[in-house]
Amino acid sequence: MDVIKQVRTRYAPSPTGFMHVGNLRTALYEYLIAKSQGGAFVLRIEDTDRERYVEGAVDVIYDTLKLAGISHDEGPDVGGDFGPYVQSERKDMYLPYAEQLIKEGKAYRCFCTKERLEELAQTSEFGGYDRHCRDLSEEEIAQKLKDGEPYVIRQKMPLEGKTTFTDAVFGEITVDNSELQDQILIKTDGYPTYNFANVIDDHTMGITHVVRGSEYLSSTPKYNLLYDAFGWEIPTYVHLPLIMGKNEDGSVSKLSKRHGSTGFEDLIKDGYLPEAIINYIALLGWCPKDNKEIFTMKELEESFFIEGISKSPAVFDYDKLLWMNAEYIKAMSDEEFTERATPYYREALGDLEIDYSKLTAILKQRTEKFTDIPDKIRFFAELPEYDKELFVNKKSKTNLENSPALLQEAYDRLRALDDWSYDSLHDCLINMAVEKELKNGTVLWGVRIAAAGQKVTPGGAFEILELLGREEALKRIEKGLEKLK
Repeated sequence: MDVIKQVRTRYAPSPTGFMHVGNLRTALYEYLIAKSQGGAFVLRIEDTDRERYVEGAVDVIYDTLKLAGISHDEGPDVGGDFGPYVQSERKDMYLPYAEQLIKEGKAYRCFCTKERLEELAQTSEFGGYDRHCRDLSEEEIAQKLKDGEPYVIRQKMPLEGKTTFTDAVFGEITVDNSELQDQILIKTDGYPTYNFANVIDDHTMGITHVVRGSEYLSSTPKYNLLYDAFGWEIPTYVHLPLIMGKNEDGSVSKLSKRHGSTGFEDLIKDGYLPEAIINYIALLGWCPKDNKEIFTMKELEESFFIEGISKSPAVFDYDKLLWMNAEYIKAMSDEEFTERATPYYREALGDLEIDYSKLTAILKQRTEKFTDIPDKIRFFAELPEYDKELFVNKKSKTNLENSPALLQEAYDRLRALDDWSYDSLHDCLINMAVEKELKNGTVLWGVRIAAAGQKVTPGGAFEILELLGREEALKRIEKGLEKLK
């Protein structure tokens, strides 16, 4: 009876201080592949490239995954049976594997200097290493080691034949071995290269599925030849399509900052909700079995399947993300919206006493991003300077000739009200329109302009008047009358 092996995926970011949406999608898909099959998701920090290491970047990784709702089963902070989970803490384990390959004639020490390699890169036909040290004699090697010459350890790649592998997304891919250079496994400082450490770590951690961007497809034969050299089982590869951005001329190119925010943290600062970003990124190269677009993380865990991943590049559409963000906002309860919006209310209104629940009532269905709120409601705290031309509106049939009389009539009726509630304000101004045989908009346009001082407002005249309160609303209408006179 076959033993079913547990699916194990890993996210192995380098702590460089920035979580690009491409990296986040990789983490998400690895998480979903594991969870959809009852497997384990592992976090491993790959910090052996000390030149690119950024202080505090590991915290960025933890904070991003937590905010995104992606929880790891094993990792530096939670432990596990396959640690340590930080590559620099595993550094002593790599050299013995490389030396094993040397003993078996599958790798060799290369003593070529940096200067020789640079010259070779400029003069060589293929711009690569010429295998100069591949067949040094035992005596030559012993002498160089005795003289303390620095060296790297390179893998002996096959010089002929082909290497074929199957990717879960792109299918079968074959590469001529003659195109593969003798890759470095251990650098002169004793640290492993990214490729070598990756293979050792994935095997010793029992990783069954390796998920990464399609730009790494060409590197996969190198990984597989290492697995073969050790006699290890090759994992399932899942290469993801590129993420593209729309250019101004209608073309697309690889997503970069010129297209807009490309980092998770930047998108959050722009006002997008973490759950909306994750939902959108999940669909960026993956198609569910039905036409559903809004998913909770739990639903993604239950619905995700590798076969739904596309080969074609995905285009990051900020308009679609904005739509999805608005859908998440609309689906909130009024209480949750108010809680999330409160910092933005305070930013715009300061200590102004205003009913936040009534603000929520007019804003929730009209808000695409919470960061838009301050500009929408700042007029409540202070009437902006505006031009009397705002009273002119063709659709509402208002102009500078009829607006003074209309606004004066509305002012007189409003001032006579005892009850300053929405219903009372509504009846007062609608009755005026009926009695004067005018369109509602003809009466309400000027009142709203005078109350808000701007053309576009969240909510209409009744909501604004009620929130401003009797004294402030009448004072603003008086200022509007002065402008018109």
